[in-house]
Amino acid sequence: MVAGRWNQEGSVRVVDLGIVIVNYNTREDLGRCLDSIAASTEHYTRRVVVVDNNSTDSSPELVRQAYPWVELITSAHNGGYAYANNLGLRRLGYGQSFALVALPRYALLLNPDTVLPPEALDALVAYMEEHADIGVIGPRLVRRDGTLDRACRRSFPTPAVSFYHMIGLARLFPRSERFGRYNMTFLDEMVETDVDAVVGAFMLIRSEALEQAGLLDERFFMYGEDLDLCFRIKAHGWRVHYHPDVTVLHVKGAASRQNTAQATAAFYDAMKIFHDKHYRARYPAPVNWAVDAGVALLRARAILTNRLRPAHARRVASA
Repeated sequence: MVAGRWNQEGSVRVVDLGIVIVNYNTREDLGRCLDSIAASTEHYTRRVVVVDNNSTDSSPELVRQAYPWVELITSAHNGGYAYANNLGLRRLGYGQSFALVALPRYALLLNPDTVLPPEALDALVAYMEEHADIGVIGPRLVRRDGTLDRACRRSFPTPAVSFYHMIGLARLFPRSERFGRYNMTFLDEMVETDVDAVVGAFMLIRSEALEQAGLLDERFFMYGEDLDLCFRIKAHGWRVHYHPDVTVLHVKGAASRQNTAQATAAFYDAMKIFHDKHYRARYPAPVNWAVDAGVALLRARAILTNRLRPAHARRVASA
């Protein structure tokens, strides 16, 4: 990794980019991700922090032995995705009242099941440098088969947006601006645009925006924390931007498939937490009751459906 730069006062060595990767029993994916970071072009300086969420697959040993340039944090328990990301962000200095001059200029939340093309990091940091009003940016994420990971550009799940998605209108009318807002399917995937949220699998954040919004909300165990963070950053007046000129591979679901029951419960818990936090006070009681009932029914259906599937075919609602 390239050494950091000194700030204007000459007292603190600062890097351009601080990368936080949360790992839970995804040893092989983590190795591929770190290899892709090591092969990245380096016009900007960076630190890489891997937070291991109490894995049992020798992931920490891999990092210690093969990637000595990585800063490793090992958690004594699996506290969830937001919890572990916050451990890494605090290691970089966020959320601790440090002066901005002492922080990386940008923070990247990155999943271990991503593989970066060599130019991805430099290209996105350069784009942020040119657009000072963007607080968060995300690339085009694709699955192994080349199809779009639709979570990489999203609208906030208001009751209406969620209703259209959950009852299937988004699937029936994907090109409708009204019905297709959940994953913004009404826009071609190569259209660059501002969005409500990008996905936490690859979320590049300006330090000023992150410090204003605060760290991730640890009530979200596995899902929803990225939506919540984007919501709070946008509330401070920053843009959230989807930049499809950069494409990143996202294997997706490597950690959640290890315990589909827990992951499914976390997915629907996140829906309720997000609604309670941002929308419950804005809507009348009948709407809130309908949301609560809908989330409960969808959760029960998803858990039952998974129980009826063979183990290898079980999946998480978002996958």
